[in-house]
Amino acid sequence: MSDWVTVAREGELPPGEWRTADLDGTPAVVFNIDGEYYAIEDVCTHDGGQLTGGRIEGDVIECPRHGARFCVRTGEALTAPAYEPTAAFPVRVSNGEVQVRDDRWD
Repeated sequence: MSDWVTVAREGELPPGEWRTADLDGTPAVVFNIDGEYYAIEDVCTHDGGQLTGGRIEGDVIECPRHGARFCVRTGEALTAPAYEPTAAFPVRVSNGEVQVRDDRWD
């Protein structure tokens, strides 16, 4: 089980913004979508490139390399060339800190 990693203080991540985190070697990105926090692995399942840097519209991020689109709430791949989802991670606010962890191996 991985530990919770603090990404930001709650007020430091306004709606529409995102922050990256390293979860024991796994790149993650935490989004604030309309005041709710979501986290996915910062990896396009099409070719392994980073998703951050891509255009964000609502709760969808577009891979900057080949245009695959992913839901930031669930990690679901929405368009080709990606067909597999990227991992989604739990996010919590604890003592005013936005935290994320990789729970895949629990």
